[in-house]
Amino acid sequence: IGPEGLELPPGRGSVRDGETIYRAQCAACHGAAGEGMAPVFPALIGRDPRGEDFNFAADASIPRTIGNYWPYATTLYDYIRRAMPLYTPGSLSADQTYAVTAYLLAANKVISDDVTLDAAALRAVRMPARDRFVPDDRSPSTR
Repeated sequence: IGPEGLELPPGRGSVRDGETIYRAQCAACHGAAGEGMAPVFPALIGRDPRGEDFNFAADASIPRTIGNYWPYATTLYDYIRRAMPLYTPGSLSADQTYAVTAYLLAANKVISDDVTLDAAALRAVRMPARDRFVPDDRSPSTR
């Protein structure tokens, strides 16, 4: 699924449902509050104001969380759907993946905590770090 999200499947998920799924499927590795489990499992939640200037190379202590560093909400969905949970990747349904994505975006203060995401709503999410990345202008078939 690319940045435009054209390949997103049908489905929907709420922040509230996502929190329940996160606690059951993700917290064992990423922590109850998304703080990560160093050195292997990264923090997912926590927008650090130092990251707003995108000085990650100059200050390695700035966390590269979803709220600080991820450029597209659509590719976040794709990564979760394909690669998570660690020991059963691809086992979450489309609805569960929308819900976990909604929870993580809300926890990072990218969306409000009363949102239900579907393909259209996810495509409309503008990530804080979006303009910090060089757009991938290759055609989807060559990515």
